[in-house]
Amino acid sequence: MPESSSSPYIPGSTRSFRTTKIKRPEPGTAPGSIVADPTAPQPILRVVAYDSHRCAEATTTDPDSIQEYLEAWPVTWVSVNGLGNAEIVRRVGEIFRCHRLALEDVISVHQRPKVDEYEEHLFIVVRVPDATDGCGTRQVTLFLGESFVLTFEEATQTRFDRVRKRLRDGRGHLRRAGPDYLAYAILDAAIDCYFPVVESYGEQLEKLEEEIMARRHDEELVTRIHDARRELLTLRRLVRPLRDAVKLLLDDELPFVQEETRIHLRDCLDHTSQLGDLVDSYLAVASSLLDLYLSLSNNRMNEVMKVLTIVTTIFIPLSFVAGIYGMNFRNMPELDWHYGYPLSLGLMLGVAAALVYYFRRKGWV
Repeated sequence: MPESSSSPYIPGSTRSFRTTKIKRPEPGTAPGSIVADPTAPQPILRVVAYDSHRCAEATTTDPDSIQEYLEAWPVTWVSVNGLGNAEIVRRVGEIFRCHRLALEDVISVHQRPKVDEYEEHLFIVVRVPDATDGCGTRQVTLFLGESFVLTFEEATQTRFDRVRKRLRDGRGHLRRAGPDYLAYAILDAAIDCYFPVVESYGEQLEKLEEEIMARRHDEELVTRIHDARRELLTLRRLVRPLRDAVKLLLDDELPFVQEETRIHLRDCLDHTSQLGDLVDSYLAVASSLLDLYLSLSNNRMNEVMKVLTIVTTIFIPLSFVAGIYGMNFRNMPELDWHYGYPLSLGLMLGVAAALVYYFRRKGWV
């Protein structure tokens, strides 16, 4: 389940689900350049070091203070929240011997989910729904080494407080396992954040179907269906590479991941597959709702056209009779007949009544 509570996301609302606005480096910048966004939050370093019996936590802004935890504890998790200071990010990378290309991807927050293998560590990129303002997704990058897990998050708010609570409480297998299991727990929490967002689309599409079947016809419905479909396409572009990344972690030749942890990663793969199936099914529903709306609109238009056609058909013979007696010929016997006028009106009413009766017998009205 998601690691922090927030108001539910409403598809098609003003809180549009979209990826964070991309800020790319200048063309021609050297590979591995670390250029921070000046508008990003300043980094806050949160350290959790533990073994099977003890757990220590600290919050700091000094990267050099991390070194003592790496030397004294078998497993250390350092979380950097905020990417507004390139020097701090660079210094943290030097302490953990992170590759500069990976650090560049940390700062460039438009990466797709992926897994890269380096000599000193594995580099994992995931995206999680933003719980603070509902505006889209946030990038989470993870370095997995022999005795550490290093994570970078765009915002100062974290989605992994529940994982820290599990470490603090010492319950379950987390404290007794290695850093690869911690990386699995973080990855699993990130994947679970998608379920409330995806399931909210199912509820929204059901409401849209009810409104369409209630014969509500307006342009707002089309706009809401289109918005939901566009946002589901964005979700699919995130879920598919996330599933591919989890598959890579299941590779037996990949270092830093134990066989026992791979068994748990299969559960992550199953969750990403479920997410992919849900998104695909909701996309199909959104497309079918648009077809349903257009079909009902066409049927409604056909009903209107049928009524207008029947009315026109009824008035054609009446216009014919009125046209005959509207011709001002001198020798028309009925013009001088005392009952000519009521007879012509009666004839027109009789023709109209006969046509209405015939149409009702046919089931057209």
